[in-house]
Amino acid sequence: MNGFDVEQGLGPIVLGQPHGGTYTPDAIVARLNDTGRALADTDWHINRLYSGLLSDVTVVRSNVHRYVIDANRDPDGRSLYPGQNTTTLVPLTDFDGRPIWKTGQEPGADEVEDRRLAYHAPYHGALEAELQRVRARHGVAILFDCHSIRSRIPFLFSGDLPVFSIGSNDSTSCDLAVEQAVLDVANNAPDFSSVLNGRFKGGWTTRHYGRPEQGFHAIQMEIAQRAYMDEAPPWTWSAERAEQLRPYLKLMLERLSDLALSDALAERGAPK
Repeated sequence: MNGFDVEQGLGPIVLGQPHGGTYTPDAIVARLNDTGRALADTDWHINRLYSGLLSDVTVVRSNVHRYVIDANRDPDGRSLYPGQNTTTLVPLTDFDGRPIWKTGQEPGADEVEDRRLAYHAPYHGALEAELQRVRARHGVAILFDCHSIRSRIPFLFSGDLPVFSIGSNDSTSCDLAVEQAVLDVANNAPDFSSVLNGRFKGGWTTRHYGRPEQGFHAIQMEIAQRAYMDEAPPWTWSAERAEQLRPYLKLMLERLSDLALSDALAERGAPK
């Protein structure tokens, strides 16, 4: 299986999907314990959730599970949220803090580096190439990084997450107009709660690619999974709930596309 897939579009929006894949090589599966083999921390159905919402959109998605290597973590291993519980470049625990590897089977530094070269680097090479292509065509490129997560994970955060957790690294990874376009839709979705730069401010992808002064704008959307699926095995898609959620995601993407095509972003931060 390819480590990633790319669907090229002609529009200004790129969807990043680093955590929807479940591919785990047999040799790695054999070293995971029962908790790890459950793959519970997948961004389940994320490609399906966004499929068909915007014409001419580019999609870059990883097929590799985050337990192999996390494509949204700093490749140098630095924590995105110092002082808070989180998972690492190659996780040792799941989101509930439980070990995922059989005793003595945890990957060491050399293996982590091998996995980074095999899976993390190619995914980001493809993502960088698509962002460069899109910016060359439109003068700007907007990366909408697509994520989802269970609503309640005490190891990572208290209480229930809002349905829409929007991350712009404290308003530094994109123009304020990009942030506001997404936030306006979220705040006017009557059945769904939202937060800007709350527990999730944007992962490494958002922080790395968000260079608005160069015409690259990045924003992360973390969806609470209760809004479109069952949050327990077998992680069933809910067509009824998804039909309520998807129009708001569609409107967000349409407004971002309109903003990019209006030249307003290029006028404020011309590519350098």
